[in-house]
Amino acid sequence: MKRILLTGLLGMFVLTGCEQPVHKVVFDGSKEVSGRKFALTEINPDLPRDWDGYNYVVMEYRINTAQRFQLGFTTDDGYNELRVMSYVPNAWNRIAIPMEYFTQPPAPAADLAATNNHPRYTGWINLGGRRGPMHGVDSVGFRMRRAIGDAELELRSITLAVEDPGDEYLGEGPAVDRFGQSLLVDYPEKAASLADLERSWREEEAEEVSTEAYNYSRYGGYRQKQVRATGFFRVEKIDGRWWFVDPEGYLFLSVGVDCVDLSGGGSIRDYDKRPTMFEELPPADLMTRMGERGAGSYGAWNIYRRYGDDYEARALDMVIKRMDKWGLNTVANWSSDVVKASGRKAFLHQLYEMGFQSELMGLSDIYDPDFERNLDEAIARQTAVYKGNPWLIGYFIGNEPAWLNQEERLCQLILDGPERPIRTALESSLKRSGDTPQTRREFVYRTFRRYLEIVDRLIRRHDPDHLNLGIRFGDPLTLPDEVLRMCDLFDVFSFNCYDLVPRNEMMDKVKRLIDRPMIIGEYHFGTVDRGYAQSLWQVESQQQRGVAYRYYTEHAYAHPSLIGTGYFQWADQDISGRFDGENYNCGLIDVTDRPYREQVEAMMATARVLYDIHNGVAEPFDEQPRNCRGHELIPDLWNE
Repeated sequence: MKRILLTGLLGMFVLTGCEQPVHKVVFDGSKEVSGRKFALTEINPDLPRDWDGYNYVVMEYRINTAQRFQLGFTTDDGYNELRVMSYVPNAWNRIAIPMEYFTQPPAPAADLAATNNHPRYTGWINLGGRRGPMHGVDSVGFRMRRAIGDAELELRSITLAVEDPGDEYLGEGPAVDRFGQSLLVDYPEKAASLADLERSWREEEAEEVSTEAYNYSRYGGYRQKQVRATGFFRVEKIDGRWWFVDPEGYLFLSVGVDCVDLSGGGSIRDYDKRPTMFEELPPADLMTRMGERGAGSYGAWNIYRRYGDDYEARALDMVIKRMDKWGLNTVANWSSDVVKASGRKAFLHQLYEMGFQSELMGLSDIYDPDFERNLDEAIARQTAVYKGNPWLIGYFIGNEPAWLNQEERLCQLILDGPERPIRTALESSLKRSGDTPQTRREFVYRTFRRYLEIVDRLIRRHDPDHLNLGIRFGDPLTLPDEVLRMCDLFDVFSFNCYDLVPRNEMMDKVKRLIDRPMIIGEYHFGTVDRGYAQSLWQVESQQQRGVAYRYYTEHAYAHPSLIGTGYFQWADQDISGRFDGENYNCGLIDVTDRPYREQVEAMMATARVLYDIHNGVAEPFDEQPRNCRGHELIPDLWNE
């Protein structure tokens, strides 16, 4: 072991001088999947074949794109693999990947993103693919799905370590400029100076905005048709098609965006672990005054540069102006309280403290004698803020629970865990019914059904005027029928759908089993031209992001039960990664507070026709985007 570690440290020293051979992978964008394998003896002949006793795989590489790639190792039992996204394309960096990501199932977490996303300092990891022992390790493979452009990866070192050696950005200069843009990637729209930004900002502020093309009512409903008004949002099926109805009685489709905020990008994470990556950080005193945490936010700094001390009121006005112009009538989930409280746009709200527990994979211990009292207090406190507010459409109660289709594992975690009420209830249930996969699933389903009943009763007790939008699930086709039938408690069935288009068979399943109106809580499209990862569904260019938006959104609303969408999200994520590592090019605006023109123009075109599409008198946009591929496991390359 000492010999291997010493070799690894020496290798890192030699590599800094670029004397060790570099191994190159050229990804072929004309193929669905392309890549290359290397024998580990080519990379580091001193590596052992069995990796027990080591806790990190340490790799030094350079890739000329931010597009994710699959990294895997061939073992005696198969091919163990995960996904990697680099924060620093076009520069050498070192990333240390915990060995458990290759060998163990993901640790329990409340939702899918928390389960699978793991931040590092020069990039981030998404778990996917096979797990198993790292025995007989003899080769390393790199794969990419539908490479955008001339994607190449260079590898110069793989070593093993017991202790975390840390990640390190090895570039010669900073990777992120003072505006929060990549210094390692060039693109025509990049701001070279504050004067560039000020010119763009002035042009946008001078624009006249007309909303006549959308024919929206005060609350964003369609003036084409008015039915019974109640003063609050509700749902109604009319001539076989579901609709929201706004407080004035106008038919309404919730055309929204998630994470609407006054500034974009989020906070800069872990600056102290990678100080050479940043050209200049936002001023600490300014960030404190703006309520930003840690090292602050480039998006917030750019907002201050734009508006000065009066940034909050003026930035809010610009948010509303943009939504008016782009045909967006809903501030969707995860959005700023300041925007929601403005009384200028309909909004959705996420309830927190809802009893979901990470160690229970997002299930709740409803058997705890204090559970209902604590939940009642949390719901009463949060709904009191919005009671009587006509702009609120309704409440979400959760997001993508991780236990779905993992019921047997969840029960084992409970049985192996500490003494607690849910463990006692499970042990008693299995003792009565026998311990089988079916009885374990039944216990989880009974627990979940009772949870939903409690939550629904409490929401309606404390705020009967607003809708219960339920939990945003994943693909309804993967949702067990028993669980989907429980969702008849919700006023609206919600799900997230990162796909080329939401499939009719998916929505038809919901219609057949519970016949509830539906809202898509999250979807998006991105690309790699600005140094960000390409989002959960990729396209080849910014122009194609707009094509993808139109194709997806218009086909979604063509379904008679789909009455709302929330595009994820308002602004790009921070280029150096948010709390769980994600750094997606998924925004309507970039970090410098400038809109993506092709994206928002597509949104305007779609907003003008959605009423007719949902009413069944117009056809949806029929041009499919190019190079549109998702996040799911990619086809096998090595066994073709």
